[in-house]
Amino acid sequence: MNTPDLTQPELYINRELSLLEFNRRVLDQANDPETPLLERLKFLCISSTNLDEFFEVRVSGLKQLAASGSVQAGADNLRPAELLQQIATSAHTLVDNQYRILNEVLLPALEKENIRFLRRTDWNAGQDAWVRRYFAQELLPLLSPLGLDPSHPFPRTLNKSLNFIVSLEGKDAFGRNSAMAVVQAPRALPRIIRLPAEHSRNNQQDFVFLSSIIHAHVQDLFPGMSATGCYQFRVTRNSDLFVDEEEIDDLLRALEGELLSRRYGEAVRLEVADNCTAEMAQYLLNQFKLGPDDLYQVNGPVNLNRLLQVADLVERPDLSYPPFTPGIPRRLKTEKDLFTVMRNGDLLLHHPFESFAPVIDFIRQAAADPQVLTIKQTLYRTGPESAIVDALVAAALADKEVTVVIELRARFDEEANIRLATRLQEAGAHVVYGVVGYKTHAKMLLVTRREGRRLRHYVHLSTGNYHARTARLYTDYGLLTGDKIIGEDVRAIFQQLTSLGKVKPLKKLLQSPFTLHKEMLRKIEREAELARAGKEGRIIIKANAMLEPQAIQALYKASQAGVKIDLIIRGICCLRPGIAGVSENIRVRSIIGRFLEHTRVFYFHNEGDYEIFCSSADWMDRNFFRRVETCFPIKEERLRERMRKEALDLYLSDNSQAWILQSSGEYKRLKPASNQKTRSAQATLLDKLAE
Repeated sequence: MNTPDLTQPELYINRELSLLEFNRRVLDQANDPETPLLERLKFLCISSTNLDEFFEVRVSGLKQLAASGSVQAGADNLRPAELLQQIATSAHTLVDNQYRILNEVLLPALEKENIRFLRRTDWNAGQDAWVRRYFAQELLPLLSPLGLDPSHPFPRTLNKSLNFIVSLEGKDAFGRNSAMAVVQAPRALPRIIRLPAEHSRNNQQDFVFLSSIIHAHVQDLFPGMSATGCYQFRVTRNSDLFVDEEEIDDLLRALEGELLSRRYGEAVRLEVADNCTAEMAQYLLNQFKLGPDDLYQVNGPVNLNRLLQVADLVERPDLSYPPFTPGIPRRLKTEKDLFTVMRNGDLLLHHPFESFAPVIDFIRQAAADPQVLTIKQTLYRTGPESAIVDALVAAALADKEVTVVIELRARFDEEANIRLATRLQEAGAHVVYGVVGYKTHAKMLLVTRREGRRLRHYVHLSTGNYHARTARLYTDYGLLTGDKIIGEDVRAIFQQLTSLGKVKPLKKLLQSPFTLHKEMLRKIEREAELARAGKEGRIIIKANAMLEPQAIQALYKASQAGVKIDLIIRGICCLRPGIAGVSENIRVRSIIGRFLEHTRVFYFHNEGDYEIFCSSADWMDRNFFRRVETCFPIKEERLRERMRKEALDLYLSDNSQAWILQSSGEYKRLKPASNQKTRSAQATLLDKLAE
């Protein structure tokens, strides 16, 4: 029997097309009547935000490759130019579906709940008068319409800003014929305005779009001329930052300079109103040096993301997910001192079902404890108002040795991290920016405390960021441990990050870019050897992405050997399951629900003495080879068993929020059979762990 060539392109799904498939699954939540109505609106907005970032980063990079004539291709063998064509087809369909769901599903459903978005043609006399006053008082003083002529060229437009192209007839103030103008919406004003209660019927909450107000009164901006057309547009630009790390002395200062250019990068997409004339659309495409595939004509606001604020503007808790209080582990209810808790055994936290507060308390206790000598932490994303950063500042001001490894290049959080670094430095903390060429993505916190005559390490390791807000929205695991060997491993990694020197081999932790990839491949091969010997081979991987070719090939080989493999991959999956002779023993599912699945958990059966690891790393090239990542074992038997049930078995039994990847690359949503009980992993965990 011939052994299949595992490098064949048809065995791999393209990562960009897989990412668009993920966004389709997110959008499906907006169309799901089982999801609360305002949450459905949020899912629509999330799908729009995701697509923005996709164009800003992924499409922009492909356009640069295509423009240079590159024929570079991944394992799927799609070249940049042909891939861009496939992306355009898929993305246009996705956008059409977004606006279909908005106009045909969500807006009518919201109106039934007395939440209305009024078009200009629907305003009554009182509403029209109020809008006119709003325009005169709030908008007109801020607007600077720009007539276009040789001395007034087409203006620079900010990335993703709201703009209007206006066609004009008549002579301007200087007696010249004018044809066009651009109006840029003030960024300081909300894009959705709630009408006062006195201008709405009983119990109704009425909203108007800023774009509708500008449309209604654009004529007032051009006295003496006639505005014959007014069309909203938005341009998306390349937002990936480029810093040549080999040629700079100060990464922080270099990034500060690059952040300004993000606003005006190369255009990659143009969105216009669907009533925009062909001539005007072509004019805009020419201005931004874009082609027909880059044009998206939409039936509604050009920025769906702005609808996200509606959920905060209306007081309808019955249309949202029911609130919950994250649980507190039983051990923390009887013992408040976290050092004592960790000395008595490891503590596992499963967010958001369990509270993030113990992590904050850990740092606060360390900052206030006179026996604590040093605190070392990595920070990737923290949020603007961070209790963790406050505690680190307090510790530094209390003359403890505080070392913080901040990743300045955390995409779209660069500016916040620069401010964070400055604040910590001013408090006296030692701040480093990681390693040139390698993003520091590991989630680690190390506290060193004097206890009697010796020093003892206490550690927090996590699959997610030190961000209190996302800890309420993302599923993540955190481990609090006083394990001596893990503490020494984490200390060694911090030493490596600050000194850049080599360290002794780690004893329990795996680390990218050094040992994680090869150890994962070794463990996959071990399961394959067991299966070849007639024993049980079993692998379960839960992650956000699966696309590194060597890892996929190792999984293919394990499947061929008879290993039963389940992959729970939220987003991108380039592995193609269910192919005879290659991957018939591999099943892939994606869970899309109330919370963003973010845990990375790796299970290897190992002849019954099973191993479970948690990690900050997905199975991607960048995580294995171009980032500093950690992967830590769950050693205590009670925690291993808990994690196997919670993180793996429960998700594999989900039949209400699971999507199954087909060998074609498409996903099909799993529905419970008529004789089956509906099972949702996230709902079960809320019932089990939250209070």
